[in-house]
Amino acid sequence: MFKIGNVEIKGQVIQGPMAGISNEPFRLISKQHGAALVVAEMVSIEGMVHDNDRTFSMLRVSDEEHPTSMQIFGNDVENFITATKWIDKNVNCDIIDLNIGCPAPKVAIKSASGSSLLKTPDLIFDIVKAVVANTNKPVTAKIRLGWDKDSVNAVEVARLIEKAGASAIAVHGRTRSEFYTGHADWEKIKEVVEAVNIPVIGNGDVVDGPSAKAMLDLTGCAAVMISRACQGNPWIFEQVNHYLATGTELAKPSFKEWRETVLKHLHMLVDLRSEEWGTKEFRKHLTWYLDVLPKSNDMKRLKDESNQVETIFDVEQVIIKAKALCDQA
Repeated sequence: MFKIGNVEIKGQVIQGPMAGISNEPFRLISKQHGAALVVAEMVSIEGMVHDNDRTFSMLRVSDEEHPTSMQIFGNDVENFITATKWIDKNVNCDIIDLNIGCPAPKVAIKSASGSSLLKTPDLIFDIVKAVVANTNKPVTAKIRLGWDKDSVNAVEVARLIEKAGASAIAVHGRTRSEFYTGHADWEKIKEVVEAVNIPVIGNGDVVDGPSAKAMLDLTGCAAVMISRACQGNPWIFEQVNHYLATGTELAKPSFKEWRETVLKHLHMLVDLRSEEWGTKEFRKHLTWYLDVLPKSNDMKRLKDESNQVETIFDVEQVIIKAKALCDQA
C-alpha cells in the first residue's frame, strides 16, 4: 500500500494505459480481478480543446473502478491547462496522468507528443507544472528511458517531473526507439527510484508473480504496472497479488470462470454503445482471452474465427467450441 498524493493505492499491481484497449469495461474487469489502480487509455488534449465528441466519450469513469487515473497527451502547455481544468471539473477520476512515453508514430512523430517530449525536458517541466497548478487531483507522468540509446535521460526527466510537483512517476524500461523489443532495463528504473522521493511505478516485462517480485526487489519501486500481459488475462492481477503475499502461484482460471469473465466483458462493451459496435470491439479481446486456454492448431483456427464475430451469438458459439477443445485437451 502506498499513496499517490492523497489517493491511497491498496496494492502494488497497477493496470497500465493502452490506447484503444483500456476503456471503461476493460478497467472494470481489471479492477474486479485485483488491480489496485486502473489507468484509462490516453485522451488527446487537442480533441478536448476542439470539442471532439469521441474524445469526450473516452472520459467516462464509473463509480466501481476507483481509484482510477485519466491519461492525457499533447504538447501545448495552454491546451494542457484547458484540458486539465475541464477534467478537474467534469471527470470522476482520482488522478491525472501525463503521457510522456507513447512510442506510436502518430503520437510521437506526427503530433510531437508522448515519447517525443523526452527530447525537450524543459517543456516536460512546464507541462507538469501547469497541470499541477490547475487541478486539485494528484498528477503523475508515464515516461520511457529516453528517445533512443544515445539519449537516455529518464533520471533527468524524473527529477524535473518531481520538481514540477508531480505525485508519482511510471517508468517503462525501454527507449522509444526500442518500442517493445528486447528486454526492459530494470536497472535504469532503479536509478530513477534512487533519484527521486516520490513513488516510482516500474513497467516492462512483468508477466507473472515471479517477474513482478523480481522487479520490486531489484528496483525498489512502489508498484509494478502491467499492460500487454493483462490483455485477455485479467487474472494476472490476482495471481500477482497472491504470489507477492504468499510466494506461491495461483492456478489458471477454470473454464467456468473464464467464460463468465469473457461474457461479462462482452456485455459491458455492448452496453456502452450497441451490439454491432461492442462485438466488433470485442474481437481483439476474444483472441487474447483464447490465449489463456490450452494451445492447439484448432484453437489457433478458433482465434481466426474470433476476428470475424459480429453478434453476441457468434461469441457464444466460439465459447462453445473453445469448451469442446478444452475437454479434448
